Amino acid sequence: MSGNIGLLSDTLAAAKAENRAALIAYLPAGFPTVDGGIAAVKAVFEGGADIVEVGLPHSDPVLDGPVIQTADDIALRGGVKIADVMRTVREAYEATGKPVLVMTYWNPVDRYGVERFTAELAEAGGAGCILPDLPVQESAGWREHAAKHGLATVFVVAPSSKDARLATITEAGSGFVYAASLMGVTGTRTSVGLEAQNLVTRTRATTDLPVCVGLGVSNAEHAAEVAGFADGVIVGSAFVKRMLDAPDAAAGLVAVRELAGELAEGVRKR
Repeated sequence: MSGNIGLLSDTLAAAKAENRAALIAYLPAGFPTVDGGIAAVKAVFEGGADIVEVGLPHSDPVLDGPVIQTADDIALRGGVKIADVMRTVREAYEATGKPVLVMTYWNPVDRYGVERFTAELAEAGGAGCILPDLPVQESAGWREHAAKHGLATVFVVAPSSKDARLATITEAGSGFVYAASLMGVTGTRTSVGLEAQNLVTRTRATTDLPVCVGLGVSNAEHAAEVAGFADGVIVGSAFVKRMLDAPDAAAGLVAVRELAGELAEGVRKR
């Protein structure tokens, strides 16, 4: 079975045709439970997210700040497995028909087996994978299997990336480019800053792929700001924090659905 890279591309193109940025949400699988995580992904889609990244919880998430680290720890203590990540992708995609990606560090994929991982992700209806710590120069094997199974390979670029490096990364990637708005880890911040806009401009000079910005976006105002210069707005920690702060699972679902609605309005006010 082929994955859904085409659905991902069509979704981003449809948002552009509406003169807005796409809203991309991130939630870790298995948080607060496997079933609860699946319900949360469905809730953010219901609220207005166009695309969801399902995080594969990791014990050493170097890109992630304390909020996502806390959620990952809860998921890992609950015994989440890669099979649960695939189930989350499958059930979210089957329920909504919208693109679902996996965001993961490389070590779990390497240990699981690249062919097995890509085949199972495609079979689950996944649209691709975001691999923040896989060096482009070591990615040929992954990209070969991902392409064979119809999956996008999304790489992360940062403000520190030189122009030549940006070109190398974007040439190898597919689906979209994940532009980290600043140097550091995920988390909500008071502003997104000019670095993100400069990075988007520099990245677009190297590729026709959509450029989507994450790290630091936490409210509708931020979303509108980023939507003014990016093709997609990526929000993770703000969703996770809403769930962590909720008094119970039902309230958490209401909270993330409401936040998705607020952010969906924000990306339409670019």
